[in-house]
Amino acid sequence: MHQDSLFGAAPAAPADIHRLFFALLPDAATRERMAATAARLQQDYRSGGRAIGAHRYHLTLQFLGDAHEFPRDRAQAACAAAATLETPAFALRLDRAGSFRNRSIPWWLGCERMPDGLQQLWQRLGVALAKQGLRAESGSQLVPHVTVVRDAAAPLHPPVAIEAIDWPVSEFVLIHSQLGARNAYTVLGQWPLRG
Repeated sequence: MHQDSLFGAAPAAPADIHRLFFALLPDAATRERMAATAARLQQDYRSGGRAIGAHRYHLTLQFLGDAHEFPRDRAQAACAAAATLETPAFALRLDRAGSFRNRSIPWWLGCERMPDGLQQLWQRLGVALAKQGLRAESGSQLVPHVTVVRDAAAPLHPPVAIEAIDWPVSEFVLIHSQLGARNAYTVLGQWPLRG
């Protein structure tokens, strides 16, 4: 397990929002394939939206909420929860693109079939967080997706097939997203998946 020393982070501007979430981050090759697919989708379907930078691609596992100050205790408890997990590595195949019907009309890359390993990681992480007294705000089920466009002009509905992107998943991370003047992502910790 690697843990960043950002728990002593510089103070943020008062208007900043601090968001914590566990996520999967793609390796460089997978990220490049995602970016190429996103570019093709925007060209073929004219998203009219704002492309997400490939360096921000992630799949959210468990969302731990927003705060006006960096939630140091919550971040430490989340790291403690993650350190207890023994979950195998798995492969995730992204083979669909679609959108959610909310205000920002995000377009995403996702999977027709969620791998057992992803479901297992999501469930075990939720249990580990609960044992640390943390409540995830992720809902009752995981909808695996990587957002690639925001504020699209129209929904990408129904979902469309894409050339499959095989993503080898060997670790998960805890991310601190600071929204405001800095608008930055920082990895607070990363934990390997075994096997």
